[in-house]
Amino acid sequence: MSVKKKFKGLSDKAVGWLFIGPTVILLLAINIYPLIYAIRMSFTNFYANKIGREPEFIGLKNYIKILNREAIWEKMQVTASFMFWTLLLQAIIGLGLALLLNRKFKGNELLTTLIVLPMMLSPAVVGVFWTYLYNPQVGLFNYAVNFFYDLGSFDMIGSSALAPWAIVIVDTWMWTPFTMLICLAGLRSVPNYLYEAAEVDRASKWQQFLYITLPSVLPFLLLALLFRGIENFKMFDMVVELTSGGPGSATELASINLKREAFEKWKTGYSSAFAVILFVTIFGFGNVYVKVMNKIKER
Repeated sequence: MSVKKKFKGLSDKAVGWLFIGPTVILLLAINIYPLIYAIRMSFTNFYANKIGREPEFIGLKNYIKILNREAIWEKMQVTASFMFWTLLLQAIIGLGLALLLNRKFKGNELLTTLIVLPMMLSPAVVGVFWTYLYNPQVGLFNYAVNFFYDLGSFDMIGSSALAPWAIVIVDTWMWTPFTMLICLAGLRSVPNYLYEAAEVDRASKWQQFLYITLPSVLPFLLLALLFRGIENFKMFDMVVELTSGGPGSATELASINLKREAFEKWKTGYSSAFAVILFVTIFGFGNVYVKVMNKIKER
């Protein structure tokens, strides 16, 4: 029987589902099953290193314990601070670079390529790379600081006060190009006739930016920040390679603490509950953010 005869009488929508259905089912199985399993484990005192021991159902004890731990809230505060400063810097610098590259000048394409290079690297590789740059003896960052201020041996990632800023700088260096590209797409979607009409009305460059450019590019910027916020909340590999959560716990994000509980202390049930809390947090944050973004679009 030919393929044509097999699909004869089926609607285009049904044929489409025949092609994408198996893929959708596979993706749901890969994503939904681990989530359901983690939720199930979160209500137990299961330890992954104690094979043969049946997990005991303990109800909400893991959740209560986590939410009442002061150390957990400290990790969440570190994570929130990291997210705030990286998103703020990436928004400002990314939009600024997009405005620059939206202009036509010689070498525009080459400059764009050079700027986006960091985001093509692996976060773990970036972490190792910047560890050498931050080295207090031979690191280029130390030389750059001492060029302006004679501070001697300047250990950026060895200071509890400066280490959080060290990871903010690295994440901003790596992911600002992503925000820039999204904003650049928004800028290039603005019709030229709007600027022409503004010039006829003798609007200044600042007024054109405030009333035409910014409202047009804002939805794109907010979308980029949504993606970066979700990723930064889960940030792990780059920070581990750079500071390992130190010095002390100055840069121990929630994801790093989760890894310690799950794979160093083997508290599988406890860490599963922690993972569910993080999932609900970022899911709720994402929903609220999307609703706010939609309201901004409607204005």
